[in-house]
Amino acid sequence: MGARELERVGPGEVPYLERNLERIDLGEVPYLDAMEAMRGWVEQRRAGAIGDRLVLLTHPPVITYGTRTPANELPHADSPIPLVEVDRGGQATYHGPGQLVGYLVLNLRERGPGDIVRWVENALVDAVGSLGFESLRRDTPSGAQSLVGVWTPRHDKLVSIGMRIRGGVTSHGFALNVASDLDEFTRFTACGLPDVAMTSLAELAAERGVAAPGEAAVRDAVARAFGAA
Repeated sequence: MGARELERVGPGEVPYLERNLERIDLGEVPYLDAMEAMRGWVEQRRAGAIGDRLVLLTHPPVITYGTRTPANELPHADSPIPLVEVDRGGQATYHGPGQLVGYLVLNLRERGPGDIVRWVENALVDAVGSLGFESLRRDTPSGAQSLVGVWTPRHDKLVSIGMRIRGGVTSHGFALNVASDLDEFTRFTACGLPDVAMTSLAELAAERGVAAPGEAAVRDAVARAFGAA
């Protein structure tokens, strides 16, 4: 999902970050339960009842897709993995064990102007770098399918990002493949990019012959990169 799909909050590269994020760690949460909880968080944030927060969790296997996802990019009807339409930007993606999901509930009107998607990309690049892996963000050519996310230097995709902004408050967020079953991404066209290979931190570690970071270390690295206490 590109910044052009978001409600713009003003010019600039990144939002002001004087305000800290509250870190909330959850375990495995069914996707629809998480969506119901997120709707409540957004309403609470809009009303000022809670502060900005980063929620870290995992989901049981599920494939989600946005309202603009073409039918031919979705898995076949006999796919054993549940399929859920969602109210975020972006195309189809997979969530499941071995993947760290981060949901961001931020009041952008209080944070100041900036490109929230670029800020999320850069924070995740920093997090992955602190774990010892090189990654980058990519600009999307005019008229091309969105390249929002975090990529390896050889352009395998490590992190998918899909967000929504309504009334100045964000919801949804990102999915970082830590030790995901990458075969699940072959059941459909991931992120609307048929020629792109998905990767994980575990796969990158195996290629280098080093130990893969555990989920706890990844959670801590992501939280630090976002300034989440």
